Amino acid sequence: MNFTNDKAIYIQMADRLCDEILAGTYKDDDRIPSVREYAVMLQVNTNTAVKAYDQLARDGIIYNKRGLGYFVTAGAKKEIKKARKQEFMKQTLPEMFRQMKLLDITIEDIQKLWQQ
Repeated sequence: MNFTNDKAIYIQMADRLCDEILAGTYKDDDRIPSVREYAVMLQVNTNTAVKAYDQLARDGIIYNKRGLGYFVTAGAKKEIKKARKQEFMKQTLPEMFRQMKLLDITIEDIQKLWQQ
């Protein structure tokens, strides 16, 4: 995984795991890779992976079964979509609309591209 400088690595890791849940790689109550497995897979420090998993657990996306590992919380996909939609509407769209206005891009221009 290529990490960017705009977000902490553990947040990017958490986002990736959420992407995998959204894509159907992991479904409700599926076991996800252990913290160590995920750290090795992404070539990061185990402590960074722990922070990512802790964040996801606090957000209710995953849960820990002591001695068995981490699992996807039932309804996690729905919660991820809900949170990401809110973030998109509050952060991404306003900036996109600002750029469209600056560049004289119309909704019709966007619709044409969408239909292609």
